[in-house]
Amino acid sequence: MTLHKSNPVATWLFIGVFMILVQIMLGGITRLTGSGLSITQWNLVMGTLPPLNAAEWNHAFEQYKQFPQYKLMNSEMTEAEFKGIFFWEYAHRLWARLFIPVFVIPLIFFLVKKKISKQLLVKLLLVFVLGAIQGVVGWIMVASGLVDQPWVDPVKLSIHLCLALILLCYLFWISLEVFNPEKENKNVASLKSFSLLLISILFLQIFYGGLMAGNHAALFYPTFPKIGSQWIPDGLFVLSPSLINFVANNGLLQLIHRSLGLVVAILIFIFYWKGKKLATTKMLRQSISALPVLVIIQITLGVLTLIYSIGKIPVSFGVAHQLCAVFILMTSLMVVFQISTVKENANQNFLS
Repeated sequence: MTLHKSNPVATWLFIGVFMILVQIMLGGITRLTGSGLSITQWNLVMGTLPPLNAAEWNHAFEQYKQFPQYKLMNSEMTEAEFKGIFFWEYAHRLWARLFIPVFVIPLIFFLVKKKISKQLLVKLLLVFVLGAIQGVVGWIMVASGLVDQPWVDPVKLSIHLCLALILLCYLFWISLEVFNPEKENKNVASLKSFSLLLISILFLQIFYGGLMAGNHAALFYPTFPKIGSQWIPDGLFVLSPSLINFVANNGLLQLIHRSLGLVVAILIFIFYWKGKKLATTKMLRQSISALPVLVIIQITLGVLTLIYSIGKIPVSFGVAHQLCAVFILMTSLMVVFQISTVKENANQNFLS
């Protein structure tokens, strides 16, 4: 499809990308405010409306009281305070429901107008499948905090986050395909392997960011640059079996997350140094130039999140830190996309 013919479709798809970004932001707020377990049922249709009167609010609060988070952590919570945490989880779920009309109605319209090819339709149907999987995993995550423990399972939380990022990246890639930007010069093909390596490490870093949040690891070592009083904390492998330390040991989580952050920063600056010499299109030049700026902001936000995590993780810094990581991932994906618009020379090597 040409740029002119695909423009309305591209705009619609980019709106979807924006909506996923908002959903990720709401998920971060929900997690950091402890709101994720405030709604104890998953009612896809009837759950669209919140409690509308005193009796309904009292019923919702009484339901919440039956579960571990209230009994073990919030036993002194008032109904007014409950409404505060209910709001964020409700907003998170309601925004997710909005995806259905925002995607289905325009999809039908564009199909009638024959603006969507069969190939694009198959890709969009996969978007729906990924969205449904994400919703199911989200409920499984919530359910993990309604049985014995007053919080959701950190691993399931990180998987939920990464699935959201996969959905975001997939839809963003489709949006770029439909938008059909200017093709890049073949010289940048040598950057492709390195850019894919960067994407892979970014996903791993964000996964560990989810583990950090799920385990509230920042509260245990709210210091920088040292982890507590040490560069490498003691007791990195005290949990049994040993592998559990990689997802549940707060000292090891901090060490891995900080180390990966340093690796990401170094790779981005190397990529910028190499890539700025080869990029020819405006889109690729701006994307490559944005990466070092974003990573500096990201590191700053991470440090601020850590040092202000005294008794409670700061929501504003924590959410901004997460969103900036997503922006770095999306910018990196734009780089990979632009590089993919040229034929790759198998004999070229970025590191040569």
